[in-house]
Amino acid sequence: MKHLTILATLFFAMKGYGQIEKQVKMDTTKTKRFNKGWEKLKEIDGQAGVNVIESLKDVSPDLAEYIIEYPFGDVYSREILDNRTKEIAVVAALAAMGNAEPQIKVHINAALNVGVTKEEISEIMILMSVYAGFPSALNGTLALKEVLNERAEEK
Repeated sequence: MKHLTILATLFFAMKGYGQIEKQVKMDTTKTKRFNKGWEKLKEIDGQAGVNVIESLKDVSPDLAEYIIEYPFGDVYSREILDNRTKEIAVVAALAAMGNAEPQIKVHINAALNVGVTKEEISEIMILMSVYAGFPSALNGTLALKEVLNERAEEK
């Protein structure tokens, strides 16, 4: 019985157990996910999102690819919530974390891009003071101020 198990293991290992066919299918899926994610990233985050991806290319291109495929290709592309609602949730989550300044700035920009007002973002920060504490709310509010100043300078 032991020899039969070893032979079966070798057979499946040498045959590849269909991995080549599966890999080709995955590569096709990856391309679709990437393209879908890239379009969604540009739609929501605009240039700020593109800048994040560009900043990762020389140090961690795989991470850049994962960001495009999973959050944007899979999650943001879902249609149950609209982009505005998604960004309100993301801004609140990042504010609650209290330690994600670059990311919250990108997503405050994204929220403004999809129709969330500066007053609504400010209100999100006030709400976060209750659930995440004043330091997180202050950090989020200061990030909002920086984003608004940057956007005013670009005009």
